Amino acid sequence: MNNTDPSDDSVRRQLLTRLRHLRNAGIEWLPRAAPLDFAAASKTEAVAQECSEGDLLESRRLALITLADEVKSCTRCAELCSTRTQTVFGQGEPDVELCFIGEAPGAEEDAQGIPFVGAAGQLLNRIIDASGFRREEVYICNILKCRPPGNRTPLPNEAANCRGYLDRQLELVRPKYIVALGACAANNLLQNTISVGKLRGRFHQYKDIPVMVTYHPAYLLPHRSPQSKREVWEDMKMLLQKMGRPVPAKS
Repeated sequence: MNNTDPSDDSVRRQLLTRLRHLRNAGIEWLPRAAPLDFAAASKTEAVAQECSEGDLLESRRLALITLADEVKSCTRCAELCSTRTQTVFGQGEPDVELCFIGEAPGAEEDAQGIPFVGAAGQLLNRIIDASGFRREEVYICNILKCRPPGNRTPLPNEAANCRGYLDRQLELVRPKYIVALGACAANNLLQNTISVGKLRGRFHQYKDIPVMVTYHPAYLLPHRSPQSKREVWEDMKMLLQKMGRPVPAKS
């Protein structure tokens, strides 16, 4: 069997043709050069590609900072911008595997400028840990970047005003998977009005990114429906299997 690469024959013919031309021109010998180090060349190309990818990642990181600054000065929702302490853009690094999207900042988030730091945030941290992640390995944000007064549900026009920011944010983060926490996040992200109960148990799509819908951590707090924690864990197991990650034993 002939295992010769056809491209080798082409190179050989070109070399022979070149040598004949040199001989016809009266050249009888050529100096011997050092052999080409193809491994070194490949390594150089790999380093260059890695540097290029690093530059692109840094440019997306800077673009996220610029977008967060733009959000800080947003006045599209008169009530929200007049009652907020500060905007709550998001937390995490671009190019993560997983992004969690909630509804809107609460009182603690409005005070600290960081998403999910209150009681629901502490429960989300436990969900993240139980799934085999660390909080710094995921991206966390909300449909709204401002706290609605009294923690009320975001109004349709408020979500619409913030939609452009959310889309640009996700475009820069580029998560591989998204978890929509609660009906507000799911309905606004997926542009539907279906209940969480009917959205659970299957994957949806946001611009070719798989989306899993589950209950908001606030819904799992003791004064609401703590019994639904089992369902959230089933959702997370389904997600981990989809991601090809091991399902940790629940402690």
